[in-house]
Amino acid sequence: MIAIAILAAGRGTRMKSDLPKVLHELGGRSLVERVLQSCQEIEISRRLVIVGYRGELVKQALIGDQEISEKSDFPPLEFVEQTEQLGTGHAIQQLLPHLQGFSGDLLVLNGDVPLLRAETIKQLMATHQQHQNSATILTANLPNPQGYGRVFTDSQNLVQQIVEDRDCTTDQILSPVMAVDVEDYQEILGINDRKHLATASDILQGRVKDKWMRAGVTLIDPQSITIDDTVELQPDVVIEPQTHLRGKTSIGSGSRIGPGSLIENSQIKENVTVLYSVISDSMVAENARIGPYAHLRGHAQIGANCRVGNFVELKNAQLGDRTNVAHLSYLGDATLGEKVNIGAGTITANYDGKNKHKTQIGDRSKTGSNSVLVAPITLGEDVNVAAGSIVTEDVPNDCLVIARSRQVVKPGWKLKDGNK
Repeated sequence: MIAIAILAAGRGTRMKSDLPKVLHELGGRSLVERVLQSCQEIEISRRLVIVGYRGELVKQALIGDQEISEKSDFPPLEFVEQTEQLGTGHAIQQLLPHLQGFSGDLLVLNGDVPLLRAETIKQLMATHQQHQNSATILTANLPNPQGYGRVFTDSQNLVQQIVEDRDCTTDQILSPVMAVDVEDYQEILGINDRKHLATASDILQGRVKDKWMRAGVTLIDPQSITIDDTVELQPDVVIEPQTHLRGKTSIGSGSRIGPGSLIENSQIKENVTVLYSVISDSMVAENARIGPYAHLRGHAQIGANCRVGNFVELKNAQLGDRTNVAHLSYLGDATLGEKVNIGAGTITANYDGKNKHKTQIGDRSKTGSNSVLVAPITLGEDVNVAAGSIVTEDVPNDCLVIARSRQVVKPGWKLKDGNK
């Protein structure tokens, strides 16, 4: 049996933030979530998180994360209070009442060391159990160890001495304790300030980009691209410069994203193009074209072979297959059928100052330029809306609707001299 304990009680004063250090974000996840994720390849019977500074906020963040708190093969999180933050040893002491009667191994991890790989944790526990050690510690060979304590071992990797960097004349003998070196020293780098956070982000981005390029994804100018490690990409995706992929985003094979695009928490199917656009919390079906300068948000759903063009904003709008919204339009809380064509400058007036209202447009209907559809409203199938119309009433199938003032022409009109 293995219990894990995550040290997450400190404020992290060098972060210069009211937010607990372990809740600062790295690549789409908080630091402490990343530490919990690193334990996914070992069998865990208990998970304890030691909280202190703004502990309720840490609890809410972890309990609210579905991937961490509700994954079926993980035990529930247990929270241990460290009322006074008196150091690491004191934090571990707070575990004693909670572990009475527990028989097994205890894995202690720092909540601000987010780059540990799951395979490293697995190797650490395997070594510990294979040698039946009293304790096993994870160590690394740093190119510049300044500021870090030194761990001295014998030829069998048994720890002989630990000497702090600041007082290297002091010896501390431990037996029988074994050290396990990480393959990459960067895994054990802790986060103490914003500069460390930026360094960790660079390391994580390097891992993520290498992974996807080896998997058949083309990154044009990788240095200008950022990709959260929660993102899923298929082979033959092309990511252009200055593009950022965040959160629970997936992109299908053959799609070309960017340049200059942001996609977060969205699903992009196969053979989609996205150019200079922002997509959040939305879905785009295969062979659609998005942009330039489009904004999809609020659970927009774009059907197959659609075009959403220049300076178009869609919010909570559903477009059927082969529907086009080519330029200069806003569609909010709208459902459009198949093969609908939205003329330039069309907007849905969906908000009355208090409530949002729905617009529905049937298959093959068309709106002329500068049309306003005042919701709630329904246009049937095969409807044509004349340019410049303000439509306030439902329109049945197969109709032309003209809703604009009659043109008035007054000949011989000129300004008086005083108004020139």
